[in-house]
Amino acid sequence: MRQVTIGSMRIDLVSEIPSLAFDKTWLFANVTDAVIAENRSWLDHRYIEPGTGRFILSHHSYLVRTPRWTAIVDTCCGNHKRRPRVPAWNDLNQPYLQNMRALGVRPEKVDFVMCTHLHVDHVGWNTRLVDGRWVPTFPNARYLMGREEYRHFETAHNAAPKSPVNHGSFEDSVLPVVAAGLAELVETDHRLFDDRDAALRFAPAPGHTAGNMQIHLNGGHDHAVMSGDVIHHPIQCAAPWLSNAADVDPAAAVATRMALLEELADTPSYLLTGHFPAPTAGRVVRHGDAYRFRFVD
Repeated sequence: MRQVTIGSMRIDLVSEIPSLAFDKTWLFANVTDAVIAENRSWLDHRYIEPGTGRFILSHHSYLVRTPRWTAIVDTCCGNHKRRPRVPAWNDLNQPYLQNMRALGVRPEKVDFVMCTHLHVDHVGWNTRLVDGRWVPTFPNARYLMGREEYRHFETAHNAAPKSPVNHGSFEDSVLPVVAAGLAELVETDHRLFDDRDAALRFAPAPGHTAGNMQIHLNGGHDHAVMSGDVIHHPIQCAAPWLSNAADVDPAAAVATRMALLEELADTPSYLLTGHFPAPTAGRVVRHGDAYRFRFVD
């Protein structure tokens, strides 16, 4: 993804896993071969694996910089974390921090870590393993997490502390941040900055998790939405009714996705999702009674 500029905000992609294929029904239980066939004309081998029909996702973060602050949005899976139920995420050793440093940012220079939600593949680099302990990767940052989201998973953890919540990520990637005093629990409509050239706010995005959020960035006449897991794959532009298996409220998730697509359709606004493969950034365009995604690179 080439750098996106929104007002004074510069947005870069920090890659963890550039391309990872998932079984089509594991990702979308209600997908059909007909839907896949209908969309192969605009979704090539970068997005749907030839032969298998498996959907290809990327795992990445967004690095947002202004002259005054630096933020990371969603922190992928993380290294050295035990995730046996999903082998593709298990005990990784990825050059994520090297990729961040290549963009000119060291972990201690990050001011904010923003979590759209607390699923395992969005919080992993919140912490890293140091001398056998999970410690915050970004020691000088405020970690912004949804209050409703956190309380939901905290309740699940307290009810069965020996049963891993979110594949164990709540224990190794969220609680150490809280213990270090770096977590800030926010409402789903939290407004962090309201400057003319760098406005940033969370917005409710119900359906995928109990307190799911998306992030809107405005600067001058520019606008972008970091949608987290409101939408997982570009095929959902053409078929918004495709439901991810992890959605806690599939009907609400579809409604949220439809509202976002309708808001952005045929506008200059960027859509920056949590999992679209390279070139990742793009715009929503109308296509018949649904939509398509136009990558900008």
